[in-house]
Amino acid sequence: MGIVGSGPAGIYAADLLTKDETLAASGTPVSIDVLDRLPTPYGLVRYGVAPDHPRIKQIQNALHKVLEKPEIRFVGNVEYGRDLKLEDLRRHYDAVVFATGSDRDRPLDVPGIDLPGSYGAADFVSWYDSHPDVDPGWRVDGTSAAVIGAGNVAVDVARMLAKDADDLLGTDITDNVHRSLAAKHITDVHVFARRGIAQAKFTPMELRELDKQPGVEVVVDPEDFDLCAASMSAIEESNQVKTNVKILQNWAIRDPRGEPRRLHLHFLHRPAEVVGEDRVCGLRTERMELTGDGDVRGTGEYIDHEVQTVYRAVGYLGSPLADLAFDDERGVVPNDGGRVLDLDERPVAGVYTTGWIKRGPVGLIGHTKGDALETVTNLVADRADLAPAAEPDPEAFLRLLEERGVAHTSWEGWQRLEAHEESLGADRDRKRVKVRTREDMTRIARSEEPSAAEHG
Repeated sequence: MGIVGSGPAGIYAADLLTKDETLAASGTPVSIDVLDRLPTPYGLVRYGVAPDHPRIKQIQNALHKVLEKPEIRFVGNVEYGRDLKLEDLRRHYDAVVFATGSDRDRPLDVPGIDLPGSYGAADFVSWYDSHPDVDPGWRVDGTSAAVIGAGNVAVDVARMLAKDADDLLGTDITDNVHRSLAAKHITDVHVFARRGIAQAKFTPMELRELDKQPGVEVVVDPEDFDLCAASMSAIEESNQVKTNVKILQNWAIRDPRGEPRRLHLHFLHRPAEVVGEDRVCGLRTERMELTGDGDVRGTGEYIDHEVQTVYRAVGYLGSPLADLAFDDERGVVPNDGGRVLDLDERPVAGVYTTGWIKRGPVGLIGHTKGDALETVTNLVADRADLAPAAEPDPEAFLRLLEERGVAHTSWEGWQRLEAHEESLGADRDRKRVKVRTREDMTRIARSEEPSAAEHG
């Protein structure tokens, strides 16, 4: 079995396959290769969770235990579509599961969105998490920034923009990220949500964190509060919505504290235009009103906000995969319960998908467990109809990579790299410091000498 993607979705699928009672009862042996295009495992947990969220990063401990299983082998630094094609995987595995996630920003169709100074949240998140494929030289410009979106990613981006860089020194951020954040002059961060306070998608825990930052004051305009019939129903039916509304209401009525930095939360504001000629100099929003059913409509009233940068956090999209059909609008691989479909909507024999590339970027990390269960259940049900791999020998697959000059990494190599990062952290009284470049990660994992500037 081959699984492409070593984030939570792929690892949960591998875990479920090793535990499947049907396979165990039938005496079917399970051998799984978990592949990743990066030299490291864990995907979104390593490169999509804010560095000041160590609690969420602890999910790595559970994922670590799965990848340690003798039935599972991690093979990193192998990129599907570049190093391998679908026919290669089908030759070596009885079945293949794609768990490549969502790695692109959903576009936002407003005038000026492509101006210099306008960014996608996915790129910014990847930068502050030191993803090796992102330019390390990001500059956080200006004194005022806008964040468009009302989910946890928008809240993370806003928090990182407002935060004092030195408050991150206990995390795994690299030197280049700390230098850039320490050099910023931002005093005001504005978060804009198109709908009302009862429709916001962030979780109460993420929301409360905004108000726990030293030197940062959260500002909520009472004029942005409006509750329609659908909003009241949402409050009654959901403890999360009820808690969010209560938090926001308390912030709206309290007296200012006079902190040096402010984080403004705006509701019922639709982004209408990113203003500027050569680069961003403002954001124009339209005041919205609730329609009574949870939706909103424009009022025709426009407000200009002076900002020098705009970050859009309006959702992620998956990327197309070679040899597979792709839904460009939803950013997913077409599937039926995890069974990948071709252009004629027929199942592709032996090919499956799970996680965000299957269903879109909806839900928290833990929600991928149920998603993986559906895929694995259908895969196991199909096992009698799967064509066996022509070359199932695990060593044959590694020989193929070596013949193609792919400098693949292993689980043992990852443990070597992890120990190296922890040693870098120990020198600074931190848990770890990430190695930044793909080349250095690969060298360390393969017991080769790293460069002089391995962690930024």
